[in-house]
Amino acid sequence: MGDEAAGLKDRLAAEMREALKAGQKVRLSALRLLSANVHNREVELRRPLTEEEFREVAAREVRRRGESIEAYERGGREELAAREREERDVLSAYLPPQLSDQEVDALVEEAVAATGATSEREMGKVMGYVMGRAKGKVDGGAVQARVRKRLASAAN
Repeated sequence: MGDEAAGLKDRLAAEMREALKAGQKVRLSALRLLSANVHNREVELRRPLTEEEFREVAAREVRRRGESIEAYERGGREELAAREREERDVLSAYLPPQLSDQEVDALVEEAVAATGATSEREMGKVMGYVMGRAKGKVDGGAVQARVRKRLASAAN
């Protein structure tokens, strides 16, 4: 077992036991799904996950919950959106600490300077730079909006 992820897997197992004892069905369901996805990724890679890989699996699940929340809200299914929000909150505890707005803005500025981007057509270069440096510590949608705004102001 990878030493880095071992602590996260132990924490996940302990939280699953606590949720089971406390009868927290939604929490338990979210934690079990994360555990299963971590296990599946380990089988796929044929080795234990690193802490970063574990957090990538968690981030993917959080992102899926966000997409489900949007879909349920558009469909007027607030009770289902509420359950997805609860699951997202449970899973978010396994994400790396997120960057502040100021840190994201600084990273966007650094990316624009490093890539020499001057228009929205070069957004992909800037996004690649930022996301490569942020590694799961930031929401891609939020970064995209900031990059678009920054490049739009650069073009004017």
